Amino acid sequence: MANAKPSAANCDRLVRLVPPPAAPVDAHGDWITVETVIGTRLPKDYKRLVEAYGWGEFCDFLYLRTPFGTNKHNGIQWQIPRPTGSPEGDPERYPYPLHPAPGGLLIWGTTMDADRLCWLTDGVPEQWPVVVWSSEGWYETHRMGAAEFLESWAGGRVSSGLLGSMEPNLAPWFNAFRTRTHRCLRLSEGPLSHPDRLRILRETLAPTTDRGSWRSEHDEARQDHFAMVDADWLLTYDASRPHQIRINFPPEDGKQVRRRLVAAVRLMGCEVLRITTATGTTLPSWDAATDEDEE
Repeated sequence: MANAKPSAANCDRLVRLVPPPAAPVDAHGDWITVETVIGTRLPKDYKRLVEAYGWGEFCDFLYLRTPFGTNKHNGIQWQIPRPTGSPEGDPERYPYPLHPAPGGLLIWGTTMDADRLCWLTDGVPEQWPVVVWSSEGWYETHRMGAAEFLESWAGGRVSSGLLGSMEPNLAPWFNAFRTRTHRCLRLSEGPLSHPDRLRILRETLAPTTDRGSWRSEHDEARQDHFAMVDADWLLTYDASRPHQIRINFPPEDGKQVRRRLVAAVRLMGCEVLRITTATGTTLPSWDAATDEDEE
């Protein structure tokens, strides 16, 4: 019982910082069966994380996995494919064993850069530290549980040489994984300046919330990321030449997305030059369907 309150407190702080989705994906199931299959009890804070957030991503970078559902891209990875070489025979390259070896690494999350977020399963589960195992074979140990690690990273308090950092003054977010359609609309320049075009786009889709921006050193290129508040639409306005709007959205929202974006582009004083999928396939029309859009 000594660890119950700290575990709950860490999750509560994360929930206050990063609102969980209204309908989390793959968030509920039989924990006893899961732990029997894996061969170990799992930390209480992780169970609370799964039940609050489900399968999804923090800030488009840290991916939380759950042991429930049937999607091949989800799940705790307790049977880790052996990397080239042997963790047992190459302790300099692989300083930790892999689960189910005693004290082995057990993966509970990943990152956009293909890094692995692991527990070092040494001692009682509530005291397992987080190990970042980079895609390049580097390791970094953080003496905290999964919930505290996520809350500290999203809050900008984790110092990591392997992970990217949150942009300063940017409110963190969480997206539940679901099937999405991706579209990229390449636009003609039009008579208005970039700030005016961006303002019109966001006003047409209001209310929206910031998700960060990027600018080159001389402001020759920039990207502005934002999301709809009342719909699960994620957008990027890219000021490259030709400038473009990238959007991903639930497939059932397709007609509404088309209507609102067409109206926005018209008010921006632009024309749609080309529509492509996430893989770059050009569509003959907005309505053209393709299986390549699904995550």
